[in-house]
Amino acid sequence: MEKGTHHPPAVATIGFFDGVHRGHRFLIRQVQREAAARGLASSVITFPIHPRQVLQSDYRPRLLTTPPEKLQLLEQTGIGQCILLDFTPNLSGLSARDFMEVLKRRYRIAALVIGYDHRFGHNRCEGFDDYARHGRELGIEVLPAEACRLEDGTAVSSSLVRRLLSEGDVAQANRCLGYTYFIYGNVVGGHRVGHRLGYPTANLQPGHPDKLVPANGVYAVEVEVGGERHGGMLNIGRRPTIGNGDDRSIEVHIFDFDRDIYGQPLRLEFVRRIRPERKFASIDELAAQLRRDSKEIRALLDNRTAPVKTDNL
Repeated sequence: MEKGTHHPPAVATIGFFDGVHRGHRFLIRQVQREAAARGLASSVITFPIHPRQVLQSDYRPRLLTTPPEKLQLLEQTGIGQCILLDFTPNLSGLSARDFMEVLKRRYRIAALVIGYDHRFGHNRCEGFDDYARHGRELGIEVLPAEACRLEDGTAVSSSLVRRLLSEGDVAQANRCLGYTYFIYGNVVGGHRVGHRLGYPTANLQPGHPDKLVPANGVYAVEVEVGGERHGGMLNIGRRPTIGNGDDRSIEVHIFDFDRDIYGQPLRLEFVRRIRPERKFASIDELAAQLRRDSKEIRALLDNRTAPVKTDNL
């Protein structure tokens, strides 16, 4: 991963790459193949923050990956270099041709792999044929990206993954991502409702305010804490049966675990949503449902198979 000033001649692609999902990895593998065929380096050009945050100061993205998480996932693809491009107001005002000239002059991009529906430049009115024409004038070979779809024809995109997570369909989101969706955070003080019900929980404060938290409900999760992995039962929501506040909490009961982890970092991996959050008629009814949830989640995790691998595309 690079942010320096020296760059070898390279085949590159450009984008925000939120989530580094299966579609992104399919595109990156094409860049790597084209680079190998030409004896050039392979590059991804991306941005440390969402470009819309530069143009709209009040814009808050719902991120699938924080900046460090994105860079780590990009590194795992084996890409030769990752160029972090600061998206400034000046950069946002460049035409597509002027932007491509920056790529050629500053980053020595010899070939650019882009999709037919990809748009860049100030007014976004130009398309692939225009970029190819600019490329011929600037000495950048513009290559069309191959289409990427899952086995059932689904076109994977970051917006699709966000929608699936917002609906609670983490299983399908994981299939699109090619890995299990995760959230990092620190364990903070909670309402201690779980202790009263026989299911003590760790209350998670996400480490990044823009990280997307899936829909309210009860989830089967894998928990990583203190270098160990455990299964867990997670609730996201506002505890309507208890009625002790309207704040949204992320509370996980870690199976077969009895240690004080207050203040410690924790990683949640979302496997499947079991049910939506709902209000029960009594505390006893809620406790009975939690027993059923726990039994179902333990069985699911015991029989869990690995998520779809990105290399299957």
